Order: sequence, then structure tokens, then C-alpha cells
Amino acid sequence: MSRRPNFGAMGGMNMQQMMKQAQKLQKQMQEEQENITKQEFVGKSADDLVVATFTGDRKLKEITIDPEAIDPEDSDMLQDLIIDAVNKGMSEIDSATQQSLGKYTKGLI
Repeated sequence: MSRRPNFGAMGGMNMQQMMKQAQKLQKQMQEEQENITKQEFVGKSADDLVVATFTGDRKLKEITIDPEAIDPEDSDMLQDLIIDAVNKGMSEIDSATQQSLGKYTKGLI
């Protein structure tokens, strides 16, 4: 005679609790993502000559260029400053996202 596991009321209750816990975690993650989206993130180039401001959903909101950075003879420098500011702003968003949501995904990836 083989014994089969009993997945009666107790097993169903555990599954129900797991589903509630998963829904709770999903709601918490969504709230934290919305919180990040509402924030602003700033990336600055060397000497703050270019400042790029982003929303948490990775949209460029504003870019400020110091007139000192504008040299008609050296447009490559301005391009580099813009790239630097933008990349730093994006890194700020990534860092905040990882800090906020990483606790939910730790060990999953």
C-alpha cells in the first residue's frame, strides 16, 4: 500500500497564504517603483558644466549647459560633457532602483 501525501485543507491554506504573500510583495514593488518614478535624478559632468535632470522613468527633463562649456572650436568637449552628465544621471536611477527593488529580486537572478 503506497502512501499518498494529503493535500487537504492544510495544503490549500498554505497555497492561499503564499498567493496573498505574493500579491503583497507585488504591491510593495509597484509602490516602490512608483516612488522612484516620482523622483528626480541629476547627473553632472566635470566642474558641473553640464547638468542633466531625469525623472525616475528615465525621461530627460532638463539639461543645463554652462556657457563656459560652449567652445565653437571644440564641440567634441561639449559632446563629452553631455554624455558624461547623461550617463551619470542614468546611473543614479539604476542605483536607486537597485537599492529600492533589489531586496525583492536578490537571489532570483
